[in-house]
Amino acid sequence: MNLFPPKLIVTAILLGGLSGNVFGAKAPVDYANPLVGTASLDDPKLLGNAPPPGEEAYTGFTFPGPTLPHRDCILGPINKDLTEAAGNHGIIFPYIHSRRTMLGFSSPMPGLTIMPVIGNWTVPPDRCYASPYDKQSEKASPGYYSVFFPDTGIRTELTATERTGYYRFTFPQTDRGTVLIDLSAGENHIEIVDDHTIRGRSQRGGRNFVAEFSKPFKSFGTFCQNQPRLEGARVRRDDTVDAGSCAMSGSYAGVYLEFATKAGEQITVRIASSWSYEAAKEQLQKDTASFDEVHQAARNAWSEKLNLVQVKGGTEKQRMLFYSTLYNSLLTPRLIWKKGSPVHRRNGESQIADYDRYSPIAFWDTGRNQIMLLTLLEPDVTTNILRTHLEMARESGWMHTSFYGDHAVLMYLGDWERGVPFDYASVYEYLRKNAMDPAGPRGDLAEYLKNGWVHDDFMEHPSPPEAGGHAGVDKTLEYSWDDHALALFAKKLGKEDDYQMFLARAHNYTNVFDPSTGFMRGRQADGSWISPYDPFEPYYNYMSKEASGWQNFWLVPHDVQGLIDLVGGREKFIQKLDTFFNTPYNPKGIARDVTGMIGLYCQGNQPDQQTAYYYDYAGQPWKTQKLTREILKLMYGSDKFSLAYPGMDDQGSTSSWYVFSAMGFYTVDPSTPDYIIGSPIFDEVTIHLGGGKDLIIEAKHNSEKNCYIQSATLNGKPWNKPWFSHADIANGGKFVFQMGAKPNPNWGSAPEDAPPSMSKPD
Repeated sequence: MNLFPPKLIVTAILLGGLSGNVFGAKAPVDYANPLVGTASLDDPKLLGNAPPPGEEAYTGFTFPGPTLPHRDCILGPINKDLTEAAGNHGIIFPYIHSRRTMLGFSSPMPGLTIMPVIGNWTVPPDRCYASPYDKQSEKASPGYYSVFFPDTGIRTELTATERTGYYRFTFPQTDRGTVLIDLSAGENHIEIVDDHTIRGRSQRGGRNFVAEFSKPFKSFGTFCQNQPRLEGARVRRDDTVDAGSCAMSGSYAGVYLEFATKAGEQITVRIASSWSYEAAKEQLQKDTASFDEVHQAARNAWSEKLNLVQVKGGTEKQRMLFYSTLYNSLLTPRLIWKKGSPVHRRNGESQIADYDRYSPIAFWDTGRNQIMLLTLLEPDVTTNILRTHLEMARESGWMHTSFYGDHAVLMYLGDWERGVPFDYASVYEYLRKNAMDPAGPRGDLAEYLKNGWVHDDFMEHPSPPEAGGHAGVDKTLEYSWDDHALALFAKKLGKEDDYQMFLARAHNYTNVFDPSTGFMRGRQADGSWISPYDPFEPYYNYMSKEASGWQNFWLVPHDVQGLIDLVGGREKFIQKLDTFFNTPYNPKGIARDVTGMIGLYCQGNQPDQQTAYYYDYAGQPWKTQKLTREILKLMYGSDKFSLAYPGMDDQGSTSSWYVFSAMGFYTVDPSTPDYIIGSPIFDEVTIHLGGGKDLIIEAKHNSEKNCYIQSATLNGKPWNKPWFSHADIANGGKFVFQMGAKPNPNWGSAPEDAPPSMSKPD
């Protein structure tokens, strides 16, 4: 007996599947909202640094358009003029939720913008066709985006395959419907092939695209923007617009394609980008499914990924934020070459990819947390990431790194410790070379090898801060962290001499600790302390990296016990932590990256994001439990739209912090196999580890008030440590936490129960 009419079944499948609609139970994919992260905090006390006049506050800079997990075909709305990069300190992100006019939509082709309009338009970047859009109509879900323009009556929908972007424009009745496609600044070329096909190439990356329309153009033309020139007090543009022309080259080269449409008529556009016109056209010939079929396939792909973690309990908003941050965590790294696909190198050589190769990891950002989340959820992806970076090292002679630090070693050692199979001995050559050869990517390495620290030249501290400086304190701290991981890596390979050498270097963080101030402090080239020094002031690259002295102090994840010893023991360490989290942030200077504040703590940037978990090391884990709950509540979605992040997501780093902490634990030092326990916000979390193995985290009597762990068991046995190792859960397992409204100072507080550090407790 068929319980549902066929029409209802078809409708349910198109909208998201029977389980998410007909039966009324929301699936993880239904909770994920790609708009999360596109807004800024709106409470000035939480925001921290007010932006300089004329700038917008930092959002998460996430992108709400459709894509597939780890794929580089990304479409989306553009409501920020990318020619105004200086408005956000050179940081270019095309969408901010608070803006109310749309400039167009991006495409798989870097720099290509497409926009449907009715009536008049101007040559970009002077886009008079920027259209107000209905925020209530704006919808984003995994693999889909849509918005309605009330002024023109056009509805725009986007979806994507692995390589092709799909656009569906629903027009009103009009004789003046136009679709504009333009390329960005540079010597670009665009041409009309026939009455439903255009193609072009961009100077950016040497990419080519082909676009096919479902309806022939009734008329067309081309345009480009010439450089502006001053005429007295006026700026005049000698733009070129050629009606009926089939080709155009130049800056912002583009085409206008005109249509007459009936009310509700839909025009679908498919755009593919590749290294050649032929390859792009071949991709379009493969992707011939309808818009709705592509949308459903994208939804299914995301559903499979998001189902890797299942939660019960919590509020509707917490579930929405959890799956939205998990979505953002699984966007990167991007798949560059798929196994079995042709690889065309810049030197003209071609080959067939024998594994999935990914884009480089942002080690300063996602190297602190997201890489280990991928290891838990996507071990097959992790293996190919390891292989990608080893191949990159063989090609360049150096192991890839990013910003300061040399954190590839954290990823490799962390995965080795977690049992991910790989040829780790082959990696060591490049990790060691990075750490020993001053010609490599470790900046100021020669000085670090000579002195055990990196200096900074004295400079005034303007507001906003200068971007110059050696970031000597930050480099010293992060190189020490990397050296500790290298020491353990060498030891696992049986290289005792290297182990002892790198272990000695792992203590170099003490060389920038100034006992007279109790902070990590910059040194001048002669070794003297930089003066004046104010640990409350934020810096960009001067001494610290995008942080104040208070925030940079804690950047010793490999030796938290060593920090405890430096300040005089547990009691004084806890006092310093309490001061850190409870002293109002009120600097004289503005640092754009220091946003999302609880006291002096900055959730919006990486240097101190692990610090809430340091109470576990110092014998007061209940403060970690309370504090992590507070950060989750205040720093994510606390704005009026429930979309805000405390600062840049940085390719999934800020999102991964939420995912881990909401589940109840975090990777303070990803190079170790250890997870530090916080306070799970859900009644139950099931993490599918692969191979039929699940980690279940159950929080009994859990609520917003009952945030404190009273007792715990792992697989039925008492668990009294505020941390666990990957070996404890590698074959699956079940944690059960008894939660309560008051701290239990007897759980997890004994010195012998503290998480491991390089230094041992006295």
